[in-house]
Formats: sequence, structure tokens, C-alpha cells
Amino acid sequence: MEENSKLDKIVDARMKLKARFEQQMALTPSVSDLRPMGTGEINRHGMPKLPAGQVRTEKWPVLDLGFKPEISHQKWKLVIDGEVESPITLSWEDFMALPQAEDVSDFHCVTTWSRMDVPWAGVRFSDLAALVQPKASAKHILCHGYDKYTTNLSLEEALKDDVLLVHTADNKPLERDHGGPVRMITPQLYAWKGSKWISRIEFLSANKLGFWELRGYSNTAYPWRNDRYS
Repeated sequence: MEENSKLDKIVDARMKLKARFEQQMALTPSVSDLRPMGTGEINRHGMPKLPAGQVRTEKWPVLDLGFKPEISHQKWKLVIDGEVESPITLSWEDFMALPQAEDVSDFHCVTTWSRMDVPWAGVRFSDLAALVQPKASAKHILCHGYDKYTTNLSLEEALKDDVLLVHTADNKPLERDHGGPVRMITPQLYAWKGSKWISRIEFLSANKLGFWELRGYSNTAYPWRNDRYS
């Protein structure tokens, strides 16, 4: 009964949070662009399957800052703080006790490759947001990785159902090379918007540029607008 009550509270909080951002989410280019750039069949969001300038790959290239932190499940923690009512630090056990989501989505890297139909498992960002109850002032997040990487997202993008913090890819534990034990994925944006080896989610009242955004990459990163650089 206690677990069901906890789940009901998370779901209720998630729905209220999504309702708060529903209008902004519906207007984002990855779901509302009338002239998206790309080719192929139409995906579930109404966009062409392959964004402009991308090529399909079966392999999963490894890209990082030259440092791959090795974080055990015992040592991994996720801090969620900033403009929230209830900041929290989750252990691996806490994280795995949250509602688990499975999804299949595409992964678009700004370096021009796309890996299609990847099966994922993890926790929805929206459920994590529901746990901490963002203040009315919260408009953006800054994600931090154990490798000191950072990247920014607006809440209307982060709260979409397919934005997950994943621990499983291709039906096996997420490999260290790809950000394991946990990374964030952002299927409707270029993949650099999802931090590998994620360690902290900081809610912000104003936008703050992350590692690549400070170095000339796009603040918004919409694949179907070929929106790679600022």
C-alpha cells in the first residue's frame, strides 16, 4: 500500500507539472515545426525519421571529453537541487526504486550520425522533477556529469515523455563508454543535450550555458532545423 501511495503521488505531481508546461511543450519545434528538415518516414512526433545532415549508423561511436569516469553503483549518487521545493540526493537503490520506464527512440549525434530505434530503460526526467517539485521560478535545468561536463535544457524540452535517465540500452546495462551507470537521453534534440555519467540536475530560474554551448554549439539543438551551432 505504501509503494502504491508513493507511485500515485509521483504520477499526480508529474501530471500537474506537465500541465503547467503543456502549452510551451506543444510549441517546441521538435513537435510543431511545419517545415522540418529531413527524410524518411514520419516519426511519432510528426518529424522525418532522419534529420537533415545525418546518416544512419548501426554502430554506437564513443565520444567524450577524454575522460571516462568509473562510477560503481555503490558510489553513484544523483543530486537534484536548485529552484525546487524538495531537493534530494538519490542513491542507486533509491533510483531503481522509482517507477521504471521502457522506450524505443532514436539517438542523433551532432557529429552527423543517427542510431535508430534504440531500446532504453530508466526513469523519466518528469518523474524526477515531480519528486522535487520545481518552484514557479524554475524555467531551465543544467545537467552535470561526473566528468565535469554540463549541458542546459529548457523545462519544456526536459519534461517530454521520452527524456529519460537511462541505465539500460540495447537490453543490457549501459556501458561505461556510453555514460554508464546512468546517462540522460534527449531524443528530440541532439544527443549532447543528455549528460553522460550524470551526477546532478540543477533547476534554474534563468538559462545557463553548458560546456559545448559556451564553445559555440547551439543553445536549442533542434535536429530537424539543422540547429548545430550558435
